[in-house]
Amino acid sequence: MDSSPDEILIEIPPIIRIYKDGRVVKLGGTNVVPAGVDPNTGVQSKDVVISSETDAFARIYIPKTTISDVKKLPLLVYFHGGGFIIETPASPTYHNFLNLVSSESNVVVVSVDYRTAPEHPIPTCYDDSWEAVKWVSQHANGNGPDTWLNKYPDFSHVFFGGDSAGGNIAHHMAIRVGSDNLGRVSGESLNLEGIILLHPYFWGEDRMGSELDFPYTKTVKDLWLIAHPETSGSDDPLLNPDKDPKVSNLSCSRVLVCVAGKDILKDRGIYYKVILGKNGWKGDIEVIEDKEEDHVFFLNSPLADISCTLRKRICSFINK
Repeated sequence: MDSSPDEILIEIPPIIRIYKDGRVVKLGGTNVVPAGVDPNTGVQSKDVVISSETDAFARIYIPKTTISDVKKLPLLVYFHGGGFIIETPASPTYHNFLNLVSSESNVVVVSVDYRTAPEHPIPTCYDDSWEAVKWVSQHANGNGPDTWLNKYPDFSHVFFGGDSAGGNIAHHMAIRVGSDNLGRVSGESLNLEGIILLHPYFWGEDRMGSELDFPYTKTVKDLWLIAHPETSGSDDPLLNPDKDPKVSNLSCSRVLVCVAGKDILKDRGIYYKVILGKNGWKGDIEVIEDKEEDHVFFLNSPLADISCTLRKRICSFINK
């Protein structure tokens, strides 16, 4: 007997449902809010198209103080999470979070759009993100296509950041900056001072630490397989930094890693420090654990005291 077209092949709440007939429903991350002036922080944002071919865009945030002061500020290039499958820079979750980060850290933020799986499987998200980084770097000499990025950021103090899948992407963009010698030939350059990895999506074939205590290990792997059907597996260098021969090319001097005690990805984030150390990276890395919190709690409860504390860490790291 033929199965019903409405039979569900796989469902991973709150991210994705895939039916037996191939239909895909994204269960979250589809709501959008417009850019503009945030009434709570005074941060001004706007959307700028990066690629007319892919419709990729960036949402740029300028703190209220900078609009009138024109003082050059650090630049944070941020990559959103969502398991490589959902969310965009226009999501209310990320829009609200980055308004707060821009205001509290007094930093210019570029929130990067990238095409998501399964419609656009990996490595599309990395390639789109790299095109965005190169687009940002065009403004380092003051002659880029966007007036805000020509005027406000200090390109000698650039940071990459991201949460979950976005933390994974930020890590790989920092490696690409080191591997590709970004902008040196054309004279455009940015000084990547540090990266901020919030609950980064790293994994591996062999379980470590508390991973055996979590019931969701298969879910982590299933998400990766949906996003990257051509992957070599959980030890794919894109997913497991310990298997990446280019990890020592990480082109920054400082790293901040934040993990959550109730997050299945916790131990991978903690072990990231070991990976960098044994591969010869000579910078400073700080790993901080919020023991009683879940994955990306700071997005789900942005005004909670613990979320405010995490944003203060970001502020201290950027303005050190």
